[in-house]
Amino acid sequence: MSAPVPALPGEPAGRRLVLVVRADPVICGHSGEARCLAEVALQRGFTDVRIVTWTIDRLEASGLPLKPLETVTPYSPGITVERPEPVGDYRVPDGRHLAGLTGRLVELFTDGVPTVAMSLYLSPHTVAVSDAARIARRLGSDVVTIAEAVGSDITNVVRDCVAHGRHGAAAHVLTSYLDSDVCVAVSRYTKDLVVSEARRLDALSGTSFADELAARVGVSYPAIDTAAYTGLDPEQTRRVLQRRGLTPGGYVLFLSRLASAKGLDDLLGGYVGSRTSERLRLVIAGRGPKEDDLRRWVADSGVADRVDLLTDVDDAEKPALMAGSAAFVLPSRPQPEFVETFGIALVESMLAGGGPVITCDTGGILEAVGDTAVVVPTSDPDAVRAALDEVVCDWSEQRRAETARRARAFALQFDRFVVFDALFSRVLDAPVGEVA
Repeated sequence: MSAPVPALPGEPAGRRLVLVVRADPVICGHSGEARCLAEVALQRGFTDVRIVTWTIDRLEASGLPLKPLETVTPYSPGITVERPEPVGDYRVPDGRHLAGLTGRLVELFTDGVPTVAMSLYLSPHTVAVSDAARIARRLGSDVVTIAEAVGSDITNVVRDCVAHGRHGAAAHVLTSYLDSDVCVAVSRYTKDLVVSEARRLDALSGTSFADELAARVGVSYPAIDTAAYTGLDPEQTRRVLQRRGLTPGGYVLFLSRLASAKGLDDLLGGYVGSRTSERLRLVIAGRGPKEDDLRRWVADSGVADRVDLLTDVDDAEKPALMAGSAAFVLPSRPQPEFVETFGIALVESMLAGGGPVITCDTGGILEAVGDTAVVVPTSDPDAVRAALDEVVCDWSEQRRAETARRARAFALQFDRFVVFDALFSRVLDAPVGEVA
C-alpha cells in the first residue's frame, strides 16, 4: 500500500465513506477501483470506510466471474465489507436483496456520522443510494452522494429500455443519477454515451435529461494502485513466473474477463500461424462466460501445447504476470450489452513495465493508453497477428524500452491518490449537505 499522505485541508474528523459496488471477489476492474478508493480514504482522514455489496450466493447466482475468497487480498483495518442479508420471506429474490442493501444504507446514513456515499454502477447501486438518501433526509439526516457511471449500466439498462420502448425504467435510472450531489463517468466516452442515450430517451418520452447530464456529468477516471505495479522486484517476479512454468519475456499475455467482448477468438486466431507462436507461449488469464468455448477453441487450434489458460490468478500474482510479458493483448470489440469504457487492465500492464500493449480503438480505450499502444482494427485476427509479429519479432530492444517508458509515464496519471483527490475535493471542502 502507498505511504500515508496528509489529509485534505478542511476535512472534519470522524467522517465515513460508504462505497456501494460489486466488490471483491468479483473479477472486475471497477471492483478493484472500489478497493483503491477505500484504501486511499483511510489516508485522507476518513475514520470509517464501508463497502456495501451483495451476498456471495447472490453474486454466484448472477453468473459473475468470482475469485476464490481465500485469494482476495485482505482490506486494511478500518475498511469493513458489508453484505446485507435479504429482507423478508416474500418470493421476489432481487427485491429482497435490494431491500436489504437499501435498508442498511438508511441505517448508515442516519446514525449521526457525517457520511459521503459513492455508488459505482447506476443500476442498481445509484438507485439504492438515491432512495436511501431521500429517506435519510426525510428522517432529518444528511449525506453527500457521488454517482459514477461505468458504461455497462447504460448499455444494459438505459439503451435496452429505449430500444424496447420502455422509457419508465430508463427515466428511473437517470433521475437517480441526477439526484446525486456529484455525477461522474469513468471516461469521456462514457459521458458521451450517457448523454447520447439520454437524448434518445428524450426523443421517445418528451423528457429533458440529455442537456442536464451534459452540463453536470464530469469525468473521473478509474483509481489504480500504481505502486503495486511500478515497484516490482525482478527476482520476485521471476519466482512467481517460475511457479507457473514461465520465464520473463517468454510469453504473450491476455488478462481480463473471458467474455465475448474481449475478442478472445481474435486473439487466438491472430496467435495461430504467427511468427510469435514459434517463439513465445500465449498465456490467457481470467474467468468468465467464455471459458468453455475458449477451451474448445484452444483444443482445436493446433497450438494447444503452447497456450496456457490460468483461471486462478490472485491479486498478488497479477502484477508479476504483466511485468514478465513480452506483449499484452486486449483486442476488445463493442457489443450491444458491453463496450470497453476505459481499460483498467491495459493501464496496469503499462505500469508494470511488460511488453507493448496491443489493443483496439473501442469505447474509452484510447483514453487509457493514449498514443503508447499498438492499435489494431476490431474483429481482425490478421491485424492482431501482424501487430504481434511486429512488436515481438521486429522491434529493437531500444524501441521496446522507450515505448515502456512512455507508457508508464502516461499511466501514472491514473494513480489512486490523484484520482481520489480530484474527485473528493468536490465534497471534502464543503460541509456535508452543502454540495451543489
